[in-house]
Amino acid sequence: MIIDIQAGPFENPLFIHHGEKLLTNIKQLITWAHISKIPVILTQHNGKPGTTTSKLSPGWSIHPTLPLIADDVKIEKNYPDSFQETNLDSHLTRLGVNQLVIAGIQTEICVDATCRRAFSMGYDVILIKDGHSSADTSILKADQIISHHNTVLQDWFVSLSDTQNIIMSF
Repeated sequence: MIIDIQAGPFENPLFIHHGEKLLTNIKQLITWAHISKIPVILTQHNGKPGTTTSKLSPGWSIHPTLPLIADDVKIEKNYPDSFQETNLDSHLTRLGVNQLVIAGIQTEICVDATCRRAFSMGYDVILIKDGHSSADTSILKADQIISHHNTVLQDWFVSLSDTQNIIMSF
Protein backbone atom coordinates (compact mmCIF):
# COMPACT_ATOMS: atom_id res chain seq x y z
CA MET A 1 0.00 0.00 0.00
CA ILE A 2 1.50 3.29 -1.15
CA ILE A 3 0.11 6.34 0.60
CA ASP A 4 -0.14 9.67 -1.25
CA ILE A 5 2.95 9.56 -3.45
CA GLN A 6 1.59 12.34 -5.59
CA ALA A 7 3.48 14.77 -7.81
CA GLY A 8 2.76 17.92 -5.78
CA PRO A 9 4.83 17.29 -2.66
CA PHE A 10 7.83 16.45 -4.85
CA GLU A 11 7.66 19.67 -6.90
CA ASN A 12 9.98 21.28 -4.37
CA PRO A 13 12.90 18.82 -4.06
CA LEU A 14 13.68 20.06 -0.55
CA PHE A 15 10.17 19.56 0.84
CA ILE A 16 10.11 15.78 1.32
CA HIS A 17 13.07 14.56 3.38
CA HIS A 18 15.28 12.38 1.15
CA GLY A 19 12.56 12.54 -1.52
CA GLU A 20 14.62 10.94 -4.29
CA LYS A 21 15.66 8.03 -2.07
CA LEU A 22 12.06 7.61 -0.95
CA LEU A 23 10.90 7.45 -4.58
CA THR A 24 13.63 4.91 -5.38
CA ASN A 25 12.57 2.69 -2.48
CA ILE A 26 8.89 2.92 -3.38
CA LYS A 27 9.62 2.09 -7.03
CA GLN A 28 11.52 -1.00 -5.84
CA LEU A 29 8.61 -2.01 -3.61
CA ILE A 30 6.09 -1.62 -6.43
CA THR A 31 8.26 -3.60 -8.86
CA TRP A 32 8.75 -6.34 -6.23
CA ALA A 33 4.99 -6.47 -5.62
CA HIS A 34 4.26 -6.79 -9.34
CA ILE A 35 6.81 -9.58 -9.77
CA SER A 36 5.47 -11.33 -6.65
CA LYS A 37 1.84 -10.96 -7.79
CA ILE A 38 1.04 -8.91 -4.70
CA PRO A 39 -1.72 -6.33 -5.22
CA VAL A 40 -0.58 -2.69 -5.26
CA ILE A 41 -2.96 -0.15 -3.78
CA LEU A 42 -2.22 3.54 -3.92
CA THR A 43 -4.06 6.28 -2.09
CA GLN A 44 -4.45 9.70 -3.58
CA HIS A 45 -5.22 12.52 -1.18
CA ASN A 46 -7.71 15.19 -2.20
CA GLY A 47 -5.92 18.17 -0.66
CA LYS A 48 -7.53 21.42 0.35
CA PRO A 49 -8.01 24.05 -2.38
CA GLY A 50 -4.78 25.91 -3.07
CA THR A 51 -2.51 23.06 -1.94
CA THR A 52 -0.23 21.03 -4.20
CA THR A 53 -2.50 17.99 -3.81
CA SER A 54 -5.76 19.79 -4.51
CA LYS A 55 -7.74 17.76 -7.02
CA LEU A 56 -7.68 20.80 -9.32
CA SER A 57 -3.88 21.08 -9.30
CA PRO A 58 -1.39 19.20 -11.50
CA GLY A 59 0.29 17.98 -8.31
CA TRP A 60 -2.74 15.85 -7.43
CA SER A 61 -1.73 13.10 -9.85
CA ILE A 62 0.19 10.03 -8.71
CA HIS A 63 3.92 10.67 -9.10
CA PRO A 64 4.70 10.03 -12.78
CA THR A 65 7.86 7.98 -12.16
CA LEU A 66 6.07 5.18 -10.29
CA PRO A 67 6.08 1.92 -12.33
CA LEU A 68 2.34 1.31 -12.24
CA ILE A 69 0.34 -1.25 -14.20
CA ALA A 70 -3.35 -1.40 -15.10
CA ASP A 71 -4.18 -3.75 -12.19
CA ASP A 72 -2.91 -1.30 -9.56
CA VAL A 73 -5.79 0.22 -7.60
CA LYS A 74 -6.02 3.93 -6.82
CA ILE A 75 -8.23 5.05 -3.98
CA GLU A 76 -9.07 8.71 -3.50
CA LYS A 77 -9.33 9.93 0.05
CA ASN A 78 -10.27 13.13 1.86
CA TYR A 79 -8.81 12.32 5.29
CA PRO A 80 -5.43 11.22 6.66
CA ASP A 81 -6.88 7.80 7.55
CA SER A 82 -6.98 5.91 4.25
CA PHE A 83 -9.94 3.85 5.50
CA GLN A 84 -12.17 6.79 6.44
CA GLU A 85 -15.04 7.12 3.96
CA THR A 86 -13.27 5.04 1.27
CA ASN A 87 -13.75 1.56 -0.13
CA LEU A 88 -10.27 0.45 1.00
CA ASP A 89 -11.45 -2.10 3.57
CA SER A 90 -14.03 -3.66 1.26
CA HIS A 91 -11.44 -3.84 -1.51
CA LEU A 92 -8.93 -5.56 0.81
CA THR A 93 -11.63 -7.94 2.00
CA ARG A 94 -12.52 -8.92 -1.60
CA LEU A 95 -8.82 -9.64 -2.22
CA GLY A 96 -8.53 -11.69 0.98
CA VAL A 97 -5.77 -9.42 2.30
CA ASN A 98 -4.93 -9.58 5.99
CA GLN A 99 -1.42 -8.08 5.89
CA LEU A 100 -0.46 -4.63 4.65
CA VAL A 101 2.99 -3.42 3.69
CA ILE A 102 2.80 0.37 3.98
CA ALA A 103 4.97 3.14 2.54
CA GLY A 104 4.31 6.76 1.62
CA ILE A 105 3.92 10.27 2.95
CA GLN A 106 3.48 12.08 5.30
CA THR A 107 4.80 10.11 8.23
CA GLU A 108 3.07 11.97 11.05
CA ILE A 109 -0.22 12.45 9.23
CA CYS A 110 -1.50 9.94 6.66
CA VAL A 111 1.02 7.16 7.29
CA ASP A 112 0.47 7.29 11.06
CA ALA A 113 -3.33 7.49 10.82
CA THR A 114 -3.54 4.62 8.33
CA CYS A 115 -1.18 2.34 10.28
CA ARG A 116 -3.13 2.85 13.49
CA ARG A 117 -6.50 2.31 11.83
CA ALA A 118 -5.31 -0.78 9.95
CA PHE A 119 -4.05 -2.30 13.20
CA SER A 120 -7.34 -1.48 14.95
CA MET A 121 -9.23 -3.19 12.13
CA GLY A 122 -7.20 -6.39 12.60
CA TYR A 123 -4.67 -6.08 9.77
CA ASP A 124 -1.09 -7.20 10.29
CA VAL A 125 0.85 -4.06 9.34
CA ILE A 126 4.45 -3.87 8.15
CA LEU A 127 5.72 -0.30 7.90
CA ILE A 128 8.68 0.21 5.60
CA LYS A 129 10.98 2.28 7.78
CA ASP A 130 12.91 3.70 4.81
CA GLY A 131 9.74 3.92 2.74
CA HIS A 132 7.95 6.81 4.44
CA SER A 133 8.92 10.41 4.89
CA SER A 134 7.88 13.88 5.90
CA ALA A 135 9.05 17.47 5.88
CA ASP A 136 10.71 19.62 8.50
CA THR A 137 8.34 21.48 10.81
CA SER A 138 8.99 24.50 13.00
CA ILE A 139 9.48 22.12 15.94
CA LEU A 140 11.16 18.98 14.56
CA LYS A 141 13.32 17.99 11.64
CA ALA A 142 11.89 15.37 9.29
CA ASP A 143 14.39 12.71 10.35
CA GLN A 144 13.28 13.20 13.97
CA ILE A 145 9.63 12.83 12.97
CA ILE A 146 10.37 9.66 11.03
CA SER A 147 12.46 8.11 13.82
CA HIS A 148 9.88 9.01 16.44
CA HIS A 149 7.02 7.47 14.48
CA ASN A 150 9.00 4.33 13.69
CA THR A 151 9.56 3.88 17.43
CA VAL A 152 6.02 4.74 18.57
CA LEU A 153 4.25 2.76 15.86
CA GLN A 154 6.51 -0.28 16.36
CA ASP A 155 5.67 -0.41 20.05
CA TRP A 156 1.99 -1.07 19.30
CA PHE A 157 0.79 -0.93 15.74
CA VAL A 158 3.32 -2.22 13.18
CA SER A 159 6.28 -4.40 12.48
CA LEU A 160 9.14 -2.51 10.88
CA SER A 161 11.15 -3.59 7.89
CA ASP A 162 13.33 -1.79 5.40
CA THR A 163 12.91 -1.96 1.65
CA GLN A 164 15.60 -4.54 0.98
CA ASN A 165 14.57 -6.84 3.83
CA ILE A 166 10.92 -6.90 2.74
CA ILE A 167 11.91 -7.65 -0.86
CA MET A 168 14.19 -10.50 0.25
CA SER A 169 11.81 -11.99 2.84
CA PHE A 170 8.85 -12.90 0.62
